[in-house]
Amino acid sequence: MVRISDDALALACGADAVAAAFAAQGCEVRRVSSRGMHRLEPLAEIDGQGFGPLAPGDVAAVLAGTSGRAIGRVEAHPFLARQQRLIFARAGITRPLSLADYAATGGWAGLEQARAIGPAATLDAVEASGLRGRGGAGFPAGTKWRTVAGAPGATKYVVCNADEGDSGTFADRMVMEGDPFLLLEGMAIAAHAVGAGRGYIYVRSEYPHAIRKLEAAIALAAPQLAPFTVEVRVGAGAYVCGEETSLLNSLEGKRGEVRAKPPLPALAGLFGRPTVVNNVLTLASVPWILANGAEAYQAIGFGRSRGTMPIQLAGNVKHGGLFEVGFGITLGELVNEIGGGTASGRPVKAVQVGGPLGAYHPPADFHLPFDYESFAAADGLIGHAGLVVFDDSADMRAQARFAMAFCAAESCGKCTPCRIGSTRGVELLDRLGASDRQPRGPDAVEALPQMRNAAKAPRGSAAEIALLEDLCETMKFGSLCALGGFTPYPVLSALRHWPEEFGA
Repeated sequence: MVRISDDALALACGADAVAAAFAAQGCEVRRVSSRGMHRLEPLAEIDGQGFGPLAPGDVAAVLAGTSGRAIGRVEAHPFLARQQRLIFARAGITRPLSLADYAATGGWAGLEQARAIGPAATLDAVEASGLRGRGGAGFPAGTKWRTVAGAPGATKYVVCNADEGDSGTFADRMVMEGDPFLLLEGMAIAAHAVGAGRGYIYVRSEYPHAIRKLEAAIALAAPQLAPFTVEVRVGAGAYVCGEETSLLNSLEGKRGEVRAKPPLPALAGLFGRPTVVNNVLTLASVPWILANGAEAYQAIGFGRSRGTMPIQLAGNVKHGGLFEVGFGITLGELVNEIGGGTASGRPVKAVQVGGPLGAYHPPADFHLPFDYESFAAADGLIGHAGLVVFDDSADMRAQARFAMAFCAAESCGKCTPCRIGSTRGVELLDRLGASDRQPRGPDAVEALPQMRNAAKAPRGSAAEIALLEDLCETMKFGSLCALGGFTPYPVLSALRHWPEEFGA
């Protein structure tokens, strides 16, 4: 039997053609989830031995035992051997839509335990585990659930935030495409704990494979989930809808813009009812906790960050992919040892941690343990645990400008610091990057306003740098949500670590 992933990334790399080539040779082909070693896709596994990346023309050599694409025993591969997989324990092993595979690998054990011990004890277990929201904020999941459970009202909801829009992140997609029953089981446990009868999974429209898998999984698992029901809702591509109140507005058919808090969604969320809003990785962590015990989960991790985190390595990195491990591994280990350094072979200049609004960390920060508090103390955030690596050719002023431009494009427009501040930020960073050379010809007229502004303060002057810092402070503390509030992180970190690139 030949195992080949049907993950979206594997498909993009030609996995269907490789699977067809094996089938044409008379092999039994089983389409499974992805191992997360993306640089080796399409990856074929035969009797535990791995081969990849493969093209259809490699199949004959693989079957003849003469392939140069052999990587040895998959489970022993260094990229996998160092991991501690709880969420991705089935990755590369089970068929995503096989109820038999899911049950045979411990599926539904967490839900059965929750129903056996009752809602109150289920809440206690989640709270005692120390599980925190994996969407970025790191808020204790048990506290949120207990608030919903204690809120008055007969109608309550569980909403899964699957609007994974951060650069360099793909763990949510891998769960939804590779182990959808795990997510549904986690949602059913949450519903049991808080007294909710209905749930929604809000998925970004850019994930068509995940949407199809989830809809099929819901239909297959309906008897196990009952009386809890789940529905998939597809977003329209707005980054701000990753913020929970914008997401709730979108679910209600309204414009995707941020709500003022209070009231909290836990008290007045979807359609004004108490609502649990957790992201995919948070809910996918819950079945393991119920099946294995809160103490076992609490024993993994570092400081106040308990359990494992699926870390996503992307950008200019040699060994890109998904690496699930307990909190506490250092940033340097992740980039240099697990990631293998840059794909270009040039020195690492910066690592952006936490998506497009995460801080840029230089190699001087490689000692940082990967946990919420350590990164917060270093003026950073781990967010959804996406790492994007840059080599020494990166233009950090251009990267800072991208953050402001991204915020300007994605802002819902509700609050002034985000809506106006990001636009002013782009203009200011353009002035800081303006050349001293005078434009000539047709370009000169278009450049006149920028020239006049630049003339007021020399490029890189203390006044311009101070203005940028003041603008970032206003956005950080005055924005209604994290979109505007986190945009200063990449800007200020780039300015702090590479001031010369801003003309300072």
